[in-house]
Amino acid sequence: MDAEEFRRRGMEMVDYVANYLENIEQRPVYPDVEPGYLRSLIPTEAPLEPDNYDDIIKDVERVIMPGVTHWHSPYFFAYFPAATSYPALLADMLCGAIGCIGFSWAASPACTELETVMLDWLGKMLNLPDHFIAGTHGHGGGVIQSTASEATLVTLLAARCKAVRRVQASNQEKSEAEILSKLVAYTSEQAHCSVERASLIGGVMMKKVPTDKNYAVGGDMFKKMLEEDKAAGLIPFYFCATLGTTASCAFDHITELGPICNKENIWMHIDAAYAGSAFICPEFRPLLNGIEFADSFNFNPHKWLLINFDCSTMWVKKREDLIGAFKMDPLYLKHENQESGMVTDYRHWGIPLGRRFRSLKMWFVFRMYGIQGLQAYIRKHVGLAKEFESLVRADKRFEICAEVIMGLVCFRLKGSNRLNELLLKRITKSREIHLVPCQLSGRFVLRFAICARTTDSRHIQQAWRHITQLTFEILQEPNH
Repeated sequence: MDAEEFRRRGMEMVDYVANYLENIEQRPVYPDVEPGYLRSLIPTEAPLEPDNYDDIIKDVERVIMPGVTHWHSPYFFAYFPAATSYPALLADMLCGAIGCIGFSWAASPACTELETVMLDWLGKMLNLPDHFIAGTHGHGGGVIQSTASEATLVTLLAARCKAVRRVQASNQEKSEAEILSKLVAYTSEQAHCSVERASLIGGVMMKKVPTDKNYAVGGDMFKKMLEEDKAAGLIPFYFCATLGTTASCAFDHITELGPICNKENIWMHIDAAYAGSAFICPEFRPLLNGIEFADSFNFNPHKWLLINFDCSTMWVKKREDLIGAFKMDPLYLKHENQESGMVTDYRHWGIPLGRRFRSLKMWFVFRMYGIQGLQAYIRKHVGLAKEFESLVRADKRFEICAEVIMGLVCFRLKGSNRLNELLLKRITKSREIHLVPCQLSGRFVLRFAICARTTDSRHIQQAWRHITQLTFEILQEPNH
């Protein structure tokens, strides 16, 4: 493919993508295929001679689209949003074209510097404390990670390194292996499974803190666990608080937890993967009160801020805590400006050395929407969730299972878990809307998350009509 054909095919692809997104609600939101469906549709080996591009595009519809779950359908209400917008898609094209691997400032200065500035822009939108903003006299800054899972792992590893060095500084006879065996991390019993996974990768013990009636962790229970563990000779070193849990969008009490962590020399990381985007709205910003106690903070603009995957933003109070854990400086990666104090080499801020020019997506989206446009988008989704909540509350057969704060509604049919499992099974089989469940207080609960950029009131009303129709049919059946 030469440049001339690329121009022509590129225009065709933009048309295809625009048509796909514009007409996505006409496609069944959930695929009707069995595991292994794709293997029989394509050859068993790669072609020896080049294929025709037109045939490849035809096979997108024949092979790929039947197996796609359409996350951007306005009838997709599962998991949490996966953001997309036209400015972000265009920026991703440019990112792919530039194709730099931004492991250091010298590898492409614009890649590094735009990321630093975009994280400052976003940090100011969230009204983060100055120590998280690189363009101040603070010691912190922001970085783009791939996912919130990666951010949690990176901060846990940095906290582990810091704790080992601290203990060894006061007792040089203790070996690293001995210290590691005593380290203990904490998180909510409602935290995302990736937090526990980080402890498995990091090789440290992790304990889950019980939550209150609102599925949030409070200070008293955490303090009690700390006292018991310290009395047993363990070394508490890390706590991952959650703002907006996956199951119910609950918010841990970080104003209570933060001072405890600071007093006990425990690294507090705040995971706000979904909810963090909403903190750009003044009415939701109080949910972030207590951020001043945190050592690190992360959320995913690729969930709810119109920036497509992957773009997970993370800030640290002290950048040296990260750099001290991950710094590797072979001669082939060094450059003459790195000792100037004026540059950031992001290879020291996480697990991969190579990184894409992801800040372009942030720059395009922030400029094309503006803060007010982004706030309006968040508020629209919250309003739609409230609309769905009111429909559920008006039907005496159903109940709301957790406070509706943002764009997630947890609800269920009054009755047995089996009844609700049957309802979800029918919903999934129908392929008209897509939901996933969670478990709250031992109950099987349906999650209804406002996800797609194009979701509107008519989609909410249609989804509720569909749910109540299936409910009516189930309740008519004998032995339901």
